Amino acid sequence: MAIVGIESLIYGVEDLPACVRFFEDFGLPLANSGADEGKFLLAEGSSVVIRELASARPAGSGIVGIGVQEAILGVDTRENLELLVARVAVDREVRRDEDGTAHFIANGGVPLGLRVFSKRTVVTSPDPLNSPGNINRLNRNRRYRRRAIPKVIQHVVFAVQDPENAFHFLKERLDFRISDYQPGYGIYSRCDGANNHHNIFLLNAKLPFPGLDGQTRFHHANFGVEDIDEIMVGANHMVRCGWEPAHLGIGRHRTDSALFYYVPCPAGGEAEYGADGDAVDDAWVPRYWSSPLFGYAHYVHNLPPFLQEEPQWEVRYLTEADYLEDATYAPTAQATGGHH
Repeated sequence: MAIVGIESLIYGVEDLPACVRFFEDFGLPLANSGADEGKFLLAEGSSVVIRELASARPAGSGIVGIGVQEAILGVDTRENLELLVARVAVDREVRRDEDGTAHFIANGGVPLGLRVFSKRTVVTSPDPLNSPGNINRLNRNRRYRRRAIPKVIQHVVFAVQDPENAFHFLKERLDFRISDYQPGYGIYSRCDGANNHHNIFLLNAKLPFPGLDGQTRFHHANFGVEDIDEIMVGANHMVRCGWEPAHLGIGRHRTDSALFYYVPCPAGGEAEYGADGDAVDDAWVPRYWSSPLFGYAHYVHNLPPFLQEEPQWEVRYLTEADYLEDATYAPTAQATGGHH
């Protein structure tokens, strides 16, 4: 069975016109916009849908506040879709749309969906890099860019009360793989048919971070662009359009090697430009990061107080006992609701 990535993200918002304008400025290609909904279609065929909060929130959802109210996962074939739905339906309600899309509530109260997804291949050609003694771009200028145009949805992040319990559902029912684990902080998980380092990150909602209060919430979504130039052209364009700049500026994570730029988003949480992340498959060996701060950032442009001192190296390969020893397979009380 293969879930090949995120097919769509459904946002629930309070100011729909402002949120549609934000994502237009951010560079998502607008497919259509009306009084009740805005829809953006990315090059891979995935979509971002913006709706008023009341109409976007599924029954039984544990998510508090605005932001992504449901993530629809793309499945490679209809046969595999039905096999996955049968697994999910063992202990929770599943609602089906006329097109066959299945909706349900995963552990942690996070609404997910499954839909057949004919994911399109995206081809990019970043400029070669020159470095001292290593010339890859001779007599050739780097390209000039006018706008950032995200091509793919790389991952979505939800804050949940029990990341281990939430991941266990993804693993046992939907064949997700663990990529990396930061105890007390969160779990990076990958769809079985994708090469992203992670497609869903489960963040500990009880962390003392801004915007976290122990409740299930949307945190951010990552949209993939080609390289650092496209990130910064997008960042500059957003400031010129009047949007608040990223608090940290551009940076690079250690956990997945990816460049990042997080833009505060009126649709909830942050919208992230991402580039140059690790591509992994089942040969990847997950790691155990006992220092989340070390894993979080290799560097950032605007160094925050919590990174003023360089975190110590604390990483090793993961063992099964590290993350599932005390996990339960039963759904949490918050996850037992469903669509009616």
